Amino acid sequence: MTSRVDRAGLNVDAALARFVEADLLPGTGIAPDRFWTGFSGLVRDLTPKNRALLEQRVALQARIDDWHKARANQVHDREGYKAFLEEIGYLLPEAPSFE
Repeated sequence: MTSRVDRAGLNVDAALARFVEADLLPGTGIAPDRFWTGFSGLVRDLTPKNRALLEQRVALQARIDDWHKARANQVHDREGYKAFLEEIGYLLPEAPSFE
């Protein structure tokens, strides 16, 4: 069983905490408490966004699966498939060139 430690409200693997505090942070000018507090804030802020993106991915995958099941044993319709992927927002228009 992996040992865990609390760092700014996060349940962190003890080996990872040791690595961050003993090997990663020294020489950076970032104190461990400052790192863990900032990282904890990022996790707190981004977790709901990540969950929403994962839910969106599951919904898109379900629609793609349904499209393929409805067309099983048919010749692949490349243009129809591309139009479907664009319709559901899986494919977006190509962005303009940039430098």
